[in-house]
Amino acid sequence: MDIANVDLNLLVTFDAMVEHRSVTRAGEAIGLSQPAMSAALNRLRTLFGDPLFVKTGSSMEPTLRAQELAPHVRRVIDTVKTDILNSATFDPATSERTFTLITPDIGEMHFVPPLLAHLAAVAPRLRLRVVSRPKLAASEALATGAADLALGYFPDLDSAEFFRRKLFDNRHVCIVRKGHPGVGRGALSVDAYLAMRHVVVRPEGRAHVFEQYLQQQGLKREVALEISHFMSLPPIIEASDLIATVPRDLADICSRYAELRIFDAPVPAPVIPVHQFWHRRAHKDAAMVWLRDSIQTLFA
Repeated sequence: MDIANVDLNLLVTFDAMVEHRSVTRAGEAIGLSQPAMSAALNRLRTLFGDPLFVKTGSSMEPTLRAQELAPHVRRVIDTVKTDILNSATFDPATSERTFTLITPDIGEMHFVPPLLAHLAAVAPRLRLRVVSRPKLAASEALATGAADLALGYFPDLDSAEFFRRKLFDNRHVCIVRKGHPGVGRGALSVDAYLAMRHVVVRPEGRAHVFEQYLQQQGLKREVALEISHFMSLPPIIEASDLIATVPRDLADICSRYAELRIFDAPVPAPVIPVHQFWHRRAHKDAAMVWLRDSIQTLFA
């Protein structure tokens, strides 16, 4: 028997006959007229090559073949109702799902510790996988399901394929070691700032908003050191007279690990909008909705 030639609605007819043992009552139960119910029963008999239900007194009793089929048909109907037709639900307290997040190392430092604490309290069996991807690879990972969410600044995720929710704006500040001889208590002038020796973080494959702004304004500074990772900054700044211009959340994190001074950048660079991004394929997924709402509550 080829399932492509089977009308699965006939299984509903069969199940109703098993329960009601009457063409009329079974038809009423599933919304079919008596002629339509009789026609469906005839199709079932042809399909299985068996009478299935025979008149016995005032009821239609199932044949041995129908009795054999009944529990299997009921299981199929229950599976369709519970696993296919019902809205998906998600229980964070019992789920063992693994979520994959895309974020740069600065995002790992900002997002992961509070998120882990939240999961430990309400979803202790959930797992996180955090990866870093260049901007073009991030869109592919979200589209293919290799990642669930991107957290941070991803200006390339602006097509109709992706949804986004704003978390916060990140402005640029400067960090130097405490007691830096070139930075007094007053505001640093633009000329003095540009003349200082700078350390610049250039993560591979990531946008450099502040660098782009300086170029647009025709401003040049002396870059004494380029590095690839933000978390190398605390010991470098603490042990030198270099200055770094970084997003505010990173400056706050760096100050936990070194004796640093934080102050406003004298160059009014644009703020960095930080969002969470996801692909439309995951828009209605109950687990993803829960995760996105949790992140919004924690960080917005």
